[in-house]
This record gives sequence, C-alpha cells and structure tokens, in this order.
Amino acid sequence: MAEQPFTTHQLFHSKQEKLEEEILNFYQETQDSTVTIQVLLATKVRYQLGDTSFHLFMKGLVRHLFAKATVNRALRRYFFFFADYFTKDEWQKLTARCFPAEPVTTELFEVTEANTLGADLSAAESS
Repeated sequence: MAEQPFTTHQLFHSKQEKLEEEILNFYQETQDSTVTIQVLLATKVRYQLGDTSFHLFMKGLVRHLFAKATVNRALRRYFFFFADYFTKDEWQKLTARCFPAEPVTTELFEVTEANTLGADLSAAESS
C-alpha cells in the first residue's frame, strides 16, 4: 500500500486554507488522483463530523478530477460520495463517463444434464 502524504492529524486538525493549499500542491506535483480523492473524502468525513467550513471543500478540484482525470478504480469507488458537487445534468454525464455502458454479448447454449442412471438402464435393457 502506498504511503499516505497526509497524517490523520493534518486532515482533521489543519485549518481549511492550509489543508487546501497542501492538497492542491500535492496534486499538482504528483497528479495522483487516487490519493487526492481519498484525502478529499476524508475532508467530507470532517464536514460530516460537524466542521461546516468543509462544506463542498475544494469543489473545483473535485470537479476537475471526475471530469478530466483518467477514470480509475478509486474514482469509481468514491464517485457517489461527491454527488452534491454536481448538477443533475453534470451528474448524468459523469456517470456515463465513469461507468460506461459495456456492450453485452452472450452466447446462448443449452445445457442438458446427463442422466447416467437412465443411460445405465437403457444399456441393460438392450442387452
């Protein structure tokens, strides 16, 4: 597992402006959307715990990650936690981007169970 660039103390005790600056610098240096979205999710937890200054924290960066960054497992995994950052129309477009409809192809075939007891009886009757 990759080492996290921020400690829990930083995430839950730093002032909003300082944390915003550090997250932005981290993303600009590394372009690591996986760790960045995880850190932003932690700030959503901080908001849910009662720190109202983190409401829609770094909205611009969140919108950039989902609209422009390469879609990866982390973005898909945490996608629904950030619904309030987008309008309904944007959300539909982003849903299609993150979860594209894959063509479904199936081969139809019939599976029949061999009745071995019946085969044994048929063989015995014909003898």
